[in-house]
This record gives sequence, C-alpha cells and structure tokens, in this order.
Amino acid sequence: MSAPEHLVFITGKLAHARLEKVAATLPPERYVWSIADAGVKVAALMTEEIIKRRVRMPDGATRIVLPGRCRANPEALSLHFGLPVERGPDEVVDLPAYLGLTARKVDLSRHELRIFSEIVDASKMTPEQIVAKGVELARKGADVIDLGGLPDTAFPHLEESVRGLKAAGLTVSVDSFSLDELTRGAKAGADYLLSLNEETLDLAFETDAVPVLVPMRPDDLPSLDRAIERMVKAGKPFLADPILEPIHFGFVDSIARYRDTRVRWPDIEMMMGTGNLTELTEADSLGVTALLVGMCSELAIRNVLIVQVSNHTRRTVEEHDAARRIMYAAKADAALPKGYGRELLALHDKRPFVQTPDEIAAQAADVRDPNYRIAVAEDGIHVFNRDIHKTGTDAMAFFPDLGVESDGAHAFYLGGELTKAETAFRLGKRYVQDEPLDWGCAADRAQEDTTAFKQAGPTKGGNAAHTRHSGPAAPEAAQAAAIPPERDAQAPEIETGTGSDAARDALSEPRGGRIVCGRLVPDEERG
Repeated sequence: MSAPEHLVFITGKLAHARLEKVAATLPPERYVWSIADAGVKVAALMTEEIIKRRVRMPDGATRIVLPGRCRANPEALSLHFGLPVERGPDEVVDLPAYLGLTARKVDLSRHELRIFSEIVDASKMTPEQIVAKGVELARKGADVIDLGGLPDTAFPHLEESVRGLKAAGLTVSVDSFSLDELTRGAKAGADYLLSLNEETLDLAFETDAVPVLVPMRPDDLPSLDRAIERMVKAGKPFLADPILEPIHFGFVDSIARYRDTRVRWPDIEMMMGTGNLTELTEADSLGVTALLVGMCSELAIRNVLIVQVSNHTRRTVEEHDAARRIMYAAKADAALPKGYGRELLALHDKRPFVQTPDEIAAQAADVRDPNYRIAVAEDGIHVFNRDIHKTGTDAMAFFPDLGVESDGAHAFYLGGELTKAETAFRLGKRYVQDEPLDWGCAADRAQEDTTAFKQAGPTKGGNAAHTRHSGPAAPEAAQAAAIPPERDAQAPEIETGTGSDAARDALSEPRGGRIVCGRLVPDEERG
C-alpha cells in the first residue's frame, strides 16, 4: 500500500477552524494534512507575495491546495515551492468532494450530441443579420445553424445567407417544407437538409447535403422505415427523426417511436427535435431539456434540433450544451447524472447551506468591529457585527436594527445583499456575501481573472469598498481601507494532522487592523 499523500491547505484565520474540522474527516490512509495559516484574517485576500514570504512547507509535503477565492497565481507558487499548487473549492465543506471522496472528479469537456439551432424567422432577416445571429448561436454552443423557412413566405436571399454562414466557418442546415428551397439551399452549399420523407427522398441522391428523414405523418413509422432502408441500401449518410410531439398530442407515443426506431435500426444516426416540448410546455425549460437529453443519451441519439421562440426558452442553447456534457460524463461512468456539477441546478442547490447556525454564532461572537456580515443557514438570514446578531427571513425587517439611516450608501448596499440573501434562503441556494448567486447554465457568469482581486464598486466619497460601517465616520473608515492588508502581520503557523485529533496552534492576524468584507478596519474602530 502506498504512503498517504501529504496535503498542505493554505488559509487564514476565519476559515481555519472549519477547515480543521473538515480536514479531520479525511481518511488517514489516503491523506496526511497540514494547515498553513498565512497570517491574515481573510484567506481570499492572500496575495502571491504574502504566501511566498510567510508560508513555509512542512517536510514531506506533496501538494498545496489554495482556497477557491484566493487570487494568487498557482503556477507562480508552484515554481516557488517546487510542489504542485492548485485552487481548491470556494467553500470548505466542498473539500471532500473536491478530493474525490464524496463525488467523482468531473470532466465536462466532452460530449457526443450535435446541436442544430434553428433561426426560425430567417426569411424575414437580412443576410447580415442571419450571419450575426449564427455566429452568436455558435458562441453559445450550437454546432449547426439551421435556416428555417416559413410557409407562404419568400426566401429570395436563401443562397446568399447559406454562403455567408459558410464563409463565417459555420455548418449550415436548411429547414423547409418547400422542396424548391431545400434544393436551392443544397446547391448553395448547405450541409444538411431538414426534412425529407419517402416522397421527396430523390433530392438526397442529387446533392451531397445530408438529409434528415421523417415519416409522412408522425404516427406513420413504416414510411420512415422505408426511407431509412432506401438510404442504407444506397450507402448514403442520413439522420432519422421519428418526430417528438407535444404533451397531450402524442408525446408518450412519440417517445416510444424513438425507442422502436432505435431497436429496429441500432446503428443509424438519429435526431430529436426538442422544441415541441420546450416551447410548447410552460415550465422552466432546463429540467425539460435535461430529461430529453437524457433520453437521447440512452438511445444514442446524437443530434438535436432546438428552437428559441418563447421567452422562457431564451437559454435553450446553453441548457442543451450543459445537459449533453453532463449526460455524456454520466454515461461514460455508467452512473446516474448526479454529482456532475451545478450547471443543471438553476433554482435550487444540492447543498445550499455551508454553515450551521451554531458555526455562524461562533463567528459572530468573534467580531470586534461594526461592519455587517451576512450569512444564510437553515434557520434563515443572519446579520451580525460587534453589536448585534439578528436572524430572520424577511430582508427588509432587519433595517430598524441596523442603524444606517444616516448612511445611504451603506443602506443601499445592505438592501441589495439582504435581498439576495432572502432569495437564496427561500429557494435553497448558496449565498456568499459580495458574490452573485450561481444560477447554473440559466444565466451567464461574469468572467474574472482568478489571479487578481476584484474591483470594488464606487461608494460615497470617491473611495471603493465592498461594504463599510454606518454613521458619520464612514468617509474616514473608507480612507483607512487603503492601508495594505498585510501590515504588521505576525508569522504564520503550520498545523499538521493525519485526519484525526491534531492540536490547533494559536492564530495570527494583522495587529494594525482586521480585513472585513474586502477592506481593512483599523484598531481604533474595534470595540
């Protein structure tokens, strides 16, 4: 049996106790661990230089894990210490999962599902608008840009649009009930034609475009079989789509037809058009999409046609992209689609509360300054500073106790944060002060440089701070935020354990003040 790996967790004082508690649960046969306290209050504010100057590695260390919100550069620290350095999870409670103890290591870089994204009103758009739309859909995750023709609507610029999309490096399909439009699209260079049935199938032998075969009517599966058989005998490529129907209009039977087609034709390429369910069901489309893509995964359907007309499906490309990656990873592991990240969890989180009420109470008891901290636990929203610790579920109900009547900027900040905290509590989502809620693939995440500190927003007096204490001394407190956070910090401590009962050493922090919510509070503000 190989020797256990020696992990070094670098942290600050606030997270030390929780980190020690979680690290003690790591299996000793796999991990020996050390906690290196960098001598600052908040681990997220550790810089690369602070870590290099103050942290020394214990003998036998094999890997260094930084807090997820630490802005230091792991590559630079790896060169400095001569050991692998990586950024761990944002929350301490997720450390076992990060190490692969309670959840698998996830690779969502792969998939096998091709997304056809239809521009439904292409005939009403200019070629320039079509190309711009196609580029945007591709950026979101679409693999094929589908030009949708409209009944009784001329599409004179079809050829120009196909050529424009191809010139932009995109794969193109033409979707029309008109055989003339399909022929024109194919001659212009379209890669796919949607859709041909047994009566229009001759076009498939006149062009190199790959046809999507459909039955004469959704319930006429034998007509689809005849078209498939003809293409198989000719040795030509094609996709087969038995047609997904809406709920109460044949949905269950149509799902059965997909399965029956796969049983009869185990090796053919198939397509599912998901829009008849996502567009025609007024429910959050993310769960609907996850279910349909799961069906595609089981049936080895490697193509989907999606549309976005309704406002409630505005993220359908991103949702299909996230779902195809998760389903692929789960199928490769022969596993349930659980434990593969939070992309499909928009409204609720699997583990929303990262601290217990008792842990928050212990943290509140240690506060010595007037700046408000906000946390969310199973019992509600917690707001605390050195003077108060209030718990509730209504964001606005806290304000009579906060004393920010004379500080509009702080009241505005607290209103925004408390409203966000109430939303998180009511939905069962994770809340982190000064961080946006994570909506999975249902909303874009802000791109950020994980090696640089975030820019704080402007506040009263022209200074920048994430939050500040209330009252007339606010401008002076903001000015104090310019003091370097590591001033006069004591030497760091290193604590070592084996997953059992390791003793905790005294913790150090800056003697010139405390870091609170992204700013330094000098000693004179402490009670």
